[in-house]
Amino acid sequence: MRPFRALTYREHDHDHLARVSSPAYDLVTPAGRDQLAEAHPHNIVRLILPRVDAPEGAAGTTAGLAAETLRVWQREGVLERDDRAALWLYELQPPHGVPATVGWLGAVTLPSEDSTAVLPHEDTYPRAVEERRALLAATRTDLEPIVLAHDPEPAVVEVAETLRQTPATMEVRDADGVAHRLWRVTSPVVIDAVVQALSRTGAVIADGHHRFAAARANAGAQCSASGNGAVLALVTPMGPGGLRVQPIHRVVPTLPFAAAVEAARRGFVTAEIPVDGTGPAAVVAAARSWLDDPAERGLLLTDGRRLVRLTGASADVRAAVPAEAPAAWQDLDVVLAHHGLVEHLWGRPDTVDSVLIAHGLQEAVDTAVEQAGVAVLLRAPSPTDVATVARAGARMPRKSTLFVPKPRTGLVLRPLDG
Repeated sequence: MRPFRALTYREHDHDHLARVSSPAYDLVTPAGRDQLAEAHPHNIVRLILPRVDAPEGAAGTTAGLAAETLRVWQREGVLERDDRAALWLYELQPPHGVPATVGWLGAVTLPSEDSTAVLPHEDTYPRAVEERRALLAATRTDLEPIVLAHDPEPAVVEVAETLRQTPATMEVRDADGVAHRLWRVTSPVVIDAVVQALSRTGAVIADGHHRFAAARANAGAQCSASGNGAVLALVTPMGPGGLRVQPIHRVVPTLPFAAAVEAARRGFVTAEIPVDGTGPAAVVAAARSWLDDPAERGLLLTDGRRLVRLTGASADVRAAVPAEAPAAWQDLDVVLAHHGLVEHLWGRPDTVDSVLIAHGLQEAVDTAVEQAGVAVLLRAPSPTDVATVARAGARMPRKSTLFVPKPRTGLVLRPLDG
């Protein structure tokens, strides 16, 4: 990890940052993208999710449009470049007394393919990687950080605790009530202490697998530029003071619920879950109660009206799971759902069109209703499960985990040069 000369919005006041920042690109819906773009002409969503809808739009590509927009914003002084390299201490404080997550934002050297210093745990889509690579190549800027969860290291915590007692460089609260506080750190002594402490740890990618792969692909294509050998990353500890894991659900469009349940019975034990009331809201409430109960096990299926539990995966379903994978991987709910249910019993390929992703229960149920399909509701793997799978060299299906809280996009950017 090393410091870098950041690119930030010239105005650091809370209200301005709230209007120009956004969630990570993969959490922004099309409607949400429009709302953010309309909220401010300089909202970062115009860079991370550019839209070519004007006749004179940049080079005719979304990546080209983002690059041209970025150049204009720098020329007009909307964004300004730091004159000194720095690390950034980043605190994410959720509401309602949830403990804060504290990490360090810096340029993390991209490890070699055979290195175990930074381990991915999820599969990626080549198309999504290429989209992010093209954006990175066109803008020559890390527009948002990936997130790494590192092994516990007391020295990192000690340095952070001291700095958190001082006034923050910038602060903003997002729509979920999470307070984002950042401290720009230029002291060589502090930077060296953090860099040395983190060098003693390994890390697992918590968020940003596609951006990590895109950074590697871009570095391979631009190997002559020294600045390309790193990626902007928020590095947080595993365990206390680190991130929490939430599930990511699946929705299979245009799948009749009766047919889905009948096919599922060939490989699982099925049981109807009572729903108190009618409609998606009642289904969401019943599903949340069941998923939050640590004594329960299995997957849930719903079409927005009924709720069915799947447990007791059969030998036939388990045979659909790659046998060479480690045991910790084979028993994950998301693996059984991906390989045993969706691909094997339902015969659906795992593509972006045939299996949709939903980051919350309400979104999953609403999407199932809109798409006349079936939502597969899952529990999250534990941070220990994630680390075990990564260190075994295995990969979960794409979009298996949602680590929270997430850093706010647009607060700190990293140009590749310098």
